[in-house]
Amino acid sequence: MDVPDYYDVVSVRLIKVLDTTELTEKIRWKRIEMWTQVEELLTVAWCDRKGKHHIFGSQAEATTTSGLISDLDIVSHSILDTVLEDMQSWEPDSQAALMIIDDTTLPGYVKLQQVYSDLPVPIYNLQTEQLMLDRYGRSCISNNIRYNSNISKMFASTEHHGPAWTFTNYLRLRNTFSSIDRVHALRSHSVPYTASEWITRRREHNWPSQEIISIILESGTFFVPVGHKLSPEKHLEWRISFSYGEKILVWQFSSIQYRCYVLLKMINKYFIKKWFGENVLTSYHWKTCMFYIIETTPSVIWQLQNLLRCIDLCLMKMCTWVEECNCPNYFIPAENMFLDKVIGPVQRKLSNILHDLLREKSRYLTMIPYNGIGQKLNIACQFPFTQINYQMKHIEKSMSTVVHLILFNIHTTWFEVLLDGVKIISPLLQRLSSHAVRQDISTILQRFYCSNIGSHLASQCLKQQTIDQDVLDMAYEFLLLGSTSDVASGKLKLATFCLLQNKGILAENILQNIEENYTFLVSNIPAEKIKNDICLRIVNENISTTDVVRYYCAFPLPYLPSEIYCTPTALIPEMFRSTGSPQGSLNLLLDYWQSWAVVDPKLYLYFIQHQCYHQQSKITHKMVALSNMIWVILHEELEYKDTALNLLAFCLKEDGFLVQSYAVLSKSMKLKNHHNAAKWHIAHLVNAGFRS
Repeated sequence: MDVPDYYDVVSVRLIKVLDTTELTEKIRWKRIEMWTQVEELLTVAWCDRKGKHHIFGSQAEATTTSGLISDLDIVSHSILDTVLEDMQSWEPDSQAALMIIDDTTLPGYVKLQQVYSDLPVPIYNLQTEQLMLDRYGRSCISNNIRYNSNISKMFASTEHHGPAWTFTNYLRLRNTFSSIDRVHALRSHSVPYTASEWITRRREHNWPSQEIISIILESGTFFVPVGHKLSPEKHLEWRISFSYGEKILVWQFSSIQYRCYVLLKMINKYFIKKWFGENVLTSYHWKTCMFYIIETTPSVIWQLQNLLRCIDLCLMKMCTWVEECNCPNYFIPAENMFLDKVIGPVQRKLSNILHDLLREKSRYLTMIPYNGIGQKLNIACQFPFTQINYQMKHIEKSMSTVVHLILFNIHTTWFEVLLDGVKIISPLLQRLSSHAVRQDISTILQRFYCSNIGSHLASQCLKQQTIDQDVLDMAYEFLLLGSTSDVASGKLKLATFCLLQNKGILAENILQNIEENYTFLVSNIPAEKIKNDICLRIVNENISTTDVVRYYCAFPLPYLPSEIYCTPTALIPEMFRSTGSPQGSLNLLLDYWQSWAVVDPKLYLYFIQHQCYHQQSKITHKMVALSNMIWVILHEELEYKDTALNLLAFCLKEDGFLVQSYAVLSKSMKLKNHHNAAKWHIAHLVNAGFRS
């Protein structure tokens, strides 16, 4: 596996970030102890003396956080019910069922044939409310069972989802878990012979240990009332569940393994679930992946500095399973948990997402919103990628030119505007020394420069016939570093780069993050309106001038001619508006501005959203982005309104509204008759009109 140099450093910093959240060993074992005690109290609390209740899943394993808000999974079973693997285990006066596996049952599923309570003989040809005949005349227990419980009195609403009863609107527990899922199952005190391969499996790294295997074997298995969708007798099938054994295995996770698993769940929820919902790739698949990876890798791999490597190992294993459309159950490998789920378009899209995550070399972790982990990691790793300092020495000479332009031109034009904007925000900031304010803003601008440098590097790389992947990766590093400059501009350049690289899903995630956190433009800070709120944050939260700028300001976005291969098609005409200033001045600074494409950030956000949805053929989302562009133009005070109108016209033309596009371009020309790129857009529009 190709491991970047910065993995060790960032892994350690990520561990420190996780130590500031709920993912510590102390909290982990306190939660496990708490839910173990709750499990013991359930039978008493629910007044169900004939039954026993177990808590499984994320809550019992302590593999969730307040940000993830997982379900509470409860499995209940009657102490009188037992499942026999053969008749030798039968006992008189017992309510028992015989496990049946035949040519109709898929791996991981069984049918349960009722047995007489006074004779060690299975029942045939008897039908009742709970017993149904299978194709061979055996009286099998239907999985469509119902049960009554005092638990229903505690909840306002109850819904039946598959094998589980889901309880919602429950008293004061909403901030602890999203819902309670209760399943009534049957239990066997032995492990079915279908799992014999797991028992005898060769384990080179002694995980799990023989002692843990013995404990799992003694705990037995559950049979959950649900059949496989592809089975002809799914109404009679019960799924074999090793929930107890899985909980024991998760409890054996080391600190690094535990954190790796929780991070995988966060990755799945943020990057994957939004596309496929709850039933394609679940936490259970990642748990299975963790079991296989831990079993087949030496324990020396699971060290603090290897956390990112371990996450990549799990992603690669999942990639392999998705490409093969086969996710083997850990206890019963013959059971394919991807069957009838990961196929066709779903398989291809899921594979693309996982490969995109791998190509990001763990940089996507800075985008995870849960418990503030992404933001904290971003701050902790301002310059984590050590190879940049070394590779900077090998950047071509043209890089010095763009840095010169950025340092002298952007600095002189925007520095004072930004400085004034920050001073307007609060009288508290005005009392700061000029040197202190300038030093903080200099830090912001350094990050802002990184976005331009990264865009320049990518452009120089993409114009070559043979793309140097190392240079392109380094460009991405600069763009990633620049994404923390302010509310929007750095992230917008990063999203644009991802979109031009056909990484639409990643670009959409970045844009969503911007939209959720977007506040005010530098040129539109209404001091009286927001001054008090920001003052309160500065005093109560002790935030710095740098953070004020990052949270409350957004730079305009410049694209230099040297970035043309990383510039959206609609913005390229802006670089060819003129070669001189409007008044015929020889002012060098104004001449530079005429050859740049500059756009207001809020308008550009919705423009890139439109392009992103256009690329993914999401018509409804695209029209919403277009409406937002129109709203911004009509209601916001834009510094570059002619450019905004030109981008709107481009989107209208792209959507086939040629007449409306021409009307918008005409308005742009009336607004600014000289040095307006609308002339280029009109030429392209006329050409498109003739072709249509």
